[in-house]
Amino acid sequence: MTFSDLKLIEPLTNALAKKGYQTPTPIQQKAIPHILDGKDLFGCAQTGTGKTAAFALPILQLLYERRSISGNQIRALILAPTRELAIQIGENFSAYGANLNLRHTVVFGGVSQVPQAQAMRKGVDILIATPGRLLDLMSQGIIRINQIELFVLDEADRMLDMGFIHDIKKILSKLPAQKQTLLFSATLPDEIKSLADGLLQQPVLVRVTPVSSAAEAVKQSVYYVNKENKRPLLHHVIVENHIDHALVFTRTKRGADRIAKDLNKRGIKAESIHGDKSQGARERALKGFKERSIRILVATDIASRGIDVDKLSHVINYEIPELAETYVHRIGRTGRAGESGTAISFCTSEEQPYMRDIIKLINKNIETIKSHPFNN
Repeated sequence: MTFSDLKLIEPLTNALAKKGYQTPTPIQQKAIPHILDGKDLFGCAQTGTGKTAAFALPILQLLYERRSISGNQIRALILAPTRELAIQIGENFSAYGANLNLRHTVVFGGVSQVPQAQAMRKGVDILIATPGRLLDLMSQGIIRINQIELFVLDEADRMLDMGFIHDIKKILSKLPAQKQTLLFSATLPDEIKSLADGLLQQPVLVRVTPVSSAAEAVKQSVYYVNKENKRPLLHHVIVENHIDHALVFTRTKRGADRIAKDLNKRGIKAESIHGDKSQGARERALKGFKERSIRILVATDIASRGIDVDKLSHVINYEIPELAETYVHRIGRTGRAGESGTAISFCTSEEQPYMRDIIKLINKNIETIKSHPFNN
């Protein structure tokens, strides 16, 4: 199947061809036709499945074909839980909509609102926003969402985890009754089902890649090691395996800083990214990592949401997450879109119960690497 088979217009298929995308992913194949038909949709899909294109492409097409004369009114609103994800979605809209005369902007907190307010006053068709900054700008009368035609709630489960449910309800109360709504979530807890019931009208349910099979495309291995040897082991693994681009996961912000500092001391260019860093510092680190001027990015789980890097070869779990599902989310950053990927984990004796939970969830053995200088 090609993107043309999904009845996407030529300006979009040309933009996709320029990006080197030829075959739609399962979520794109299943979701795009329903969205183009104007249906509400409940998508159960994880990051890395091509979810953003699954809603961005049909939204661009629908708005382009309708050629609204609503002046400066926002016509589509995409709500994302983190600044990084909002920026990433904005970049995708830029790439896919390059041949269409549709305007979009991204608004998020942690930076001055002045440029964002100026962009809004010039008029945008598509607004990508985080909940807090959106409500700020709405309360000042800078943004009105009463003429939205399409509304997307992305990573709804993450929104709940981060305590945004009250903000979301405030935003929903200002949206028009008549609109097309798309809700995406990686998991389906009861709160999400209840939110979907109140928000969606006769939705189509689209599900891809259950959590247990998300790790199929990734080569996985584990190194058993004492805690105090993890830092030298990380250096050894990077050098020995000639790893030139890797995302390293740690549990704590302080741990992320320490690991990045240690790697830099050993001559490996690294940066950390977490919630205590300023927005500017996070964006610079992410930009450097994407452009490969930074070799290793050390991240906490919350900060990593929205990190979407093409052809990322390695993910390293410096610490094993307590939740097996988190492991699957982490390693899903590599092995995307048909590319091969490698996930390496460092496990202490205290972390072995977490490793057992992971093996149980993914239902496959993970290779143990015994030949290393720090084998305990």
